[in-house]
Amino acid sequence: MKTKYTAIDLFSGCGGLTLGLKLAGFKVLAAIEKDTLAVQTYKANHADVVVCHDDIVAVKAGSLRKRLNLAVGELDLLAGCPPCQGFSALRTRNGATQKRDKRNGLITEMMRFTRAFRPKTVMMENVPGLAEHWSFKKLCRDLRNLGYRVEWDIKDARYYGVPQRRKRLILVAGHRFDVPLAKETNNIKTVWEAIGGLKAPGHSRDKLQNLTENRSEKVLSLIRAIPKDGGSRTDLPKSWQLACHQRTDGFKDIYGRMAWHEPAPTITGGCFNPSKGRFLHPEANRAITLREAAILQSFPRRYRFPADRSKESIALMIGNALPPTFIRRHASEIAKSLANAKARSRRAAR
Repeated sequence: MKTKYTAIDLFSGCGGLTLGLKLAGFKVLAAIEKDTLAVQTYKANHADVVVCHDDIVAVKAGSLRKRLNLAVGELDLLAGCPPCQGFSALRTRNGATQKRDKRNGLITEMMRFTRAFRPKTVMMENVPGLAEHWSFKKLCRDLRNLGYRVEWDIKDARYYGVPQRRKRLILVAGHRFDVPLAKETNNIKTVWEAIGGLKAPGHSRDKLQNLTENRSEKVLSLIRAIPKDGGSRTDLPKSWQLACHQRTDGFKDIYGRMAWHEPAPTITGGCFNPSKGRFLHPEANRAITLREAAILQSFPRRYRFPADRSKESIALMIGNALPPTFIRRHASEIAKSLANAKARSRRAAR
């Protein structure tokens, strides 16, 4: 795809947002990320991008703009996903926790960079819980005060080509012109379509696919007993239930299998551990591999992740990533809006 527009990726993580932007035809000029492992992974896949390995609050937006040789108003898209753990559903059941989490304040960095660059468009993705937070409402208000037309909604990634149920808040804004959100599709991609053709761990050339598990015989026996293709621990007799599971009616997806012909559940940082959710393979007696988790996040099979780090650190990086296909769909609408705005400007100048 021919590149037409420029973009900057704030809070870039391992590069899911950047990949989605590139697939939509954007040239990503720079990215900012604090985590060392995420930066290493990002650079392994996006060597053409200037990476600021630093805490975003320490990055001077004006200096970065000058470093990139951009005039105010020249950047086409400023995009980012501020750390969302502080807004997640599990952490906001207690309002006091929501107020204490320092990461909640990082959303203001989106506005700081917007003021410095005055980009033609802005895009932000985050968890649905952010919608009710004061910082998001202030962001929308501040963007409108600067002349941006804001559009946002909570969308499920499965309706945008991602083989996973994942509800996310997506915001798009154009400076004095409208930017629509991408339309949903009923063509739902399934677990089978995504990972059904992969070679089993130990039989692949992919080191990430070959990472092994270490389970106790008791846990392995439990996993073997879970019915194939969508079964759950709740399908088992009480004699098979772990004592901790019998004490609660919640978290029923724990030790559950994915279903071949449905999208996967939300991939999280615990995706390699069946005790963290419905992360058992539909058929094999194991959790999904980290490569399978990345593919269910819509990363291509050749996307590079380090296989020599702890599974916990790699899984967290994959679970926190933005699904590239979801971003590509919305970024494509932004590209169309930029083209339409440019065409209108040309007609007005005649």
